[in-house]
Amino acid sequence: MPPPNAIVTLPQHIREWLDQALLKQGFSGYQALAEYLQTQGYSLGKSTLHRYGQKLERRLASIRASTEAARMLAANVDDTENHLSGSVISLVQSELFETLLNLQEAADETDAAERVELLSKAARSIAEVSRASIANKKWQTEVLAKAEAAASRIEVIARKGGLSTEAAEAIRREILGIAN
Repeated sequence: MPPPNAIVTLPQHIREWLDQALLKQGFSGYQALAEYLQTQGYSLGKSTLHRYGQKLERRLASIRASTEAARMLAANVDDTENHLSGSVISLVQSELFETLLNLQEAADETDAAERVELLSKAARSIAEVSRASIANKKWQTEVLAKAEAAASRIEVIARKGGLSTEAAEAIRREILGIAN
């Protein structure tokens, strides 16, 4: 079993300080950080700090990208057909998949019990996302069926009221959202 990650063994307040220092320094200056931490009684090498900084930087970049994608979706997606929820579910599914891949790659860095716990959490998350996806698709199917039923009823009513076939068909297309 590999030894625990040196960063994980640091007290919480030191890790928080380290995260802030890495952000302020633009994820550079690892040698100076290592030297400062040594003066505080923590023996961490420049390479250890660099690996940690890279992971933190990737995580922050991923969060920024996800946040920006969510903003773009919210601003540009007409959600009348619940496309936004479907898009968010797809983003979460992609992120979970990437997390599983990263977990497999980190197999030699984590102990077996921790890995099993992480896999268990990932499996629960995947199950929840799958349930949400199924519920979303079921909702879309139900809405489409209701719209089709309403369009058919309106078409019949419109024809009885004396509207032309073309006008009734135009109303039907509008209800179903396929108007030109």
